[in-house]
Amino acid sequence: MLCLICVIIAIVPLLSILFEVIIRGAPAINWQFLTGNGLRNNIGPAIQGTLVLIGLTSAIGIPIGVFTGVYLAEYGTNKYATWIRTINDILTGFPSIIVGITAYSLIVVGLTGRFSPMAGAAALAFIMIPIVARTTEESLKLVPNSVREASMALGIHRWRTTISVMLPSAKGGLVTGVILAVARIAGETAPILLTILGSFYFFQGLNAPIDALPLRIYLSSRSHLQVEQTQAWGAALVLILIVLALNIGVRLASRGRYKGTR
Repeated sequence: MLCLICVIIAIVPLLSILFEVIIRGAPAINWQFLTGNGLRNNIGPAIQGTLVLIGLTSAIGIPIGVFTGVYLAEYGTNKYATWIRTINDILTGFPSIIVGITAYSLIVVGLTGRFSPMAGAAALAFIMIPIVARTTEESLKLVPNSVREASMALGIHRWRTTISVMLPSAKGGLVTGVILAVARIAGETAPILLTILGSFYFFQGLNAPIDALPLRIYLSSRSHLQVEQTQAWGAALVLILIVLALNIGVRLASRGRYKGTR
């Protein structure tokens, strides 16, 4: 009963937030609002920009995070692993605004001299990597050691055991970590506010400013006009639906592969 009460207490705020977003954001949803280009009262470029940032960040952060987690789980008994864990813990609790300022100083000002999707993806990757690395490490540690020993007893090299035996066995945890990381970066505002600048036009290149839903929500919610505040709620609803669709898609894809290889 106590566990059930705790579940209800956790679900009630979530449902209230979803209800509020749907009620306030649904009136703003229409075809022009979702697909328009070059105007302030549509979010077509913001939807495309969010998907571009998620794709670029995932391409950077997921491989690095997975390899880091594999190293910590399989070879993490030396001083280098201790330092990596410490750095990973620090990055996990790092305020996102600090990540944005750092990316702005190093990339926008120091390296490229312009706002761009690559600068935004680099900033978001610093948020994604610690999450993926930690979940990968913990997922691999949950795999029984007898599985590893049985594979190596057959004469299989350790690196091949890790790739062909350990990672598939921990795939459920890896997928969960990736979904958590994607959901986290999809809603971050501070890093992209300082790295992509924003735009009312569709994607114009990796070296040009780009729009994103969190940025559009932030800017529209600051307006005193009721129309723009409604559009901010509509953009929030679209962002939730995008994250939900990505989560369901990843779950279905990973489940199908697991059944095909089992």
